[in-house]
Amino acid sequence: MRTVSQLLSGAAAMRSLIASTLPLLLATLLMGGCAEAGTPIKTVDQVDLPRFMGRWYVIGIIPTRLERGNHNPVETYRLDRNGNVCTWYRYRADGFDSPVKLLQSTGLVVPGTGNAEWKVRFFGLFKAQYKVGWLAPDYSQVLIVRDARDYLWYMARTPTVPDSDYQAMLARAGTLGYDVSRIERVPQRWPETDAGRDTFHGECK
Repeated sequence: MRTVSQLLSGAAAMRSLIASTLPLLLATLLMGGCAEAGTPIKTVDQVDLPRFMGRWYVIGIIPTRLERGNHNPVETYRLDRNGNVCTWYRYRADGFDSPVKLLQSTGLVVPGTGNAEWKVRFFGLFKAQYKVGWLAPDYSQVLIVRDARDYLWYMARTPTVPDSDYQAMLARAGTLGYDVSRIERVPQRWPETDAGRDTFHGECK
């Protein structure tokens, strides 16, 4: 039979777990709830998944609640043996000196889309729309969009891009129906020097 102390300890651990995961759950619910709204955005014709894998620095964003205020965010992709995309979102909350946090999700490629549309699964439960709305021919930059025009991610293989490229991205987003005044530049400052500098990925789940 469990003691009062053990019960209290277990309750405290549960409260800690809920507090740590609630922001992501809320963000995911917000993403999933509006995924089908709006006129569908045409994706690029084809994405070479092996070439698309690797590290992407987030340059511009319409952030979810979880992503607001993040510094040095990076998405890292890796294919698993089933053809799904293991995804790690790595960031520092509210400042360059904050500890590194790492969140894992799984991208499920939608059949018949040329690998250009995914459903991103969180905690094995919630799925959010992910569409490759534009991709540089050399796979150096990408624009991820959603039919709801609620969130957006502009990413590059490097932490910075020329201002002309950023302005071109804003023009593309406007053409796709986004309110470009909502797009924010993301704070990126590299190289990092602390203990978390090499934290980008973990095990596929």
